[in-house]
Amino acid sequence: MYNLLVTAMEGAWDKGFYEYDKSRFLEYTNETIASALKELSDSHIENLKSYPCLFAYEGENSDVRIGYLTSIKERGRNLLIEFEFEQDIEPIPFAQVLPIATLLDIRGWEMNRTHWAVKDEDLFQRLREREILEADKETKVTKQERPTTEKTSNPKVTKVQGFIGKVLGLEQADGYEVFYRGHSNKKKYKLEPSLFRKDEEGNYLYKDNEHILYRELLVSNSTDFQSDVYTLDSLVRMQHYSLPTRLLDITSNPLIALYFACKSSIDEDGEVIVFSMKRKDIKYFDSDVASCIANLARLPQSEKESIIFAEEDFNEQPPIRRLLHFIREEKPFFEPIIIPDDLRKIICVKGKQSNDRISSQSGAFLLFGLDAVFDEEGTTEIKVSRITVANKKAILKELDLLNINESTVFPYIENSAKYVADKFKFNKSMQPTAKRGG
Repeated sequence: MYNLLVTAMEGAWDKGFYEYDKSRFLEYTNETIASALKELSDSHIENLKSYPCLFAYEGENSDVRIGYLTSIKERGRNLLIEFEFEQDIEPIPFAQVLPIATLLDIRGWEMNRTHWAVKDEDLFQRLREREILEADKETKVTKQERPTTEKTSNPKVTKVQGFIGKVLGLEQADGYEVFYRGHSNKKKYKLEPSLFRKDEEGNYLYKDNEHILYRELLVSNSTDFQSDVYTLDSLVRMQHYSLPTRLLDITSNPLIALYFACKSSIDEDGEVIVFSMKRKDIKYFDSDVASCIANLARLPQSEKESIIFAEEDFNEQPPIRRLLHFIREEKPFFEPIIIPDDLRKIICVKGKQSNDRISSQSGAFLLFGLDAVFDEEGTTEIKVSRITVANKKAILKELDLLNINESTVFPYIENSAKYVADKFKFNKSMQPTAKRGG
């Protein structure tokens, strides 16, 4: 195992410390490791500190250094690292490393992006095999363990009655509103929108083409979007049609969340995540902040990456001026001033009840800003608690008695037809045994 740390900031590795945006942590990292590290516990931090590090600059013309992390601290949306180099190992020209990039799991274009990856490869062994590092060169010996998902002490339920008791037992302060989300596999799924999902190797599946996905669906199904006033309206409709977006579905009905926690991965424990936030922080479909974030979907990825948040003339940058143009298409009187931090927020937004599915699922959304990462343990604005769900088949039967099933959660005639057909399908084992005459 080793850490690959890449930055575009010239001279960054001369300071002994550096800050990464959390959104750049675990990019280009295989999904098993990334899932285990989604909650950065004390033991995970100690693991990361035990792995050797390859410190590199963007591009392929600079030297790389080898060392170790000495400290990792969370600072809001950033991770502050402190480090030291192995003094007995000289800087290595990246040109020497490039021929074995594949063996080190350094992927195409990866060296062109600031990020922190965790690689499942033996760095020293690979370098020694190719004589980039002398075979007899002594290196720091540490006990390296692959990160694993840690057990939690979350309450566990096996019946609907027990679940309702847990939900009602959660204390909520006045002025707060509560939402829920169900995950069918508590080990696998993270609190991230479908747009940010990665493949097993840690590569983004859709994010780089967000603006193309948005436009292609509008082009091929334009009549379906004619009634939409705001870009957010269109994103909600696209989410409804299963297009990857920067929206994450949540619901005000805990039984709907319980249904989603049970409807698939029957043999795996699911979970219901409970979100609590101040009512005054919840936005609506016509929110200016929601418009700023939603219209990021229309910017090409290259323009999004070129935004400099520390820029004094933030609103004069070409990508921000283009974003303002998109916003003023739907809000002509919008003042041409965007607050930089608004673009990186995660907000709760209530969209229009534009279709039966949103209405039946009591739907709302978390809208993710630029490179936003939701802390799995919650944030200062959105508190999070979790309930583990087991015995899924029995719970689904109980939910059916409460009229929570595929027909009501997905209220379309084809789903209703499928539900009715399955419910009343002939089952030989359920037929009464004929008695023989005496």
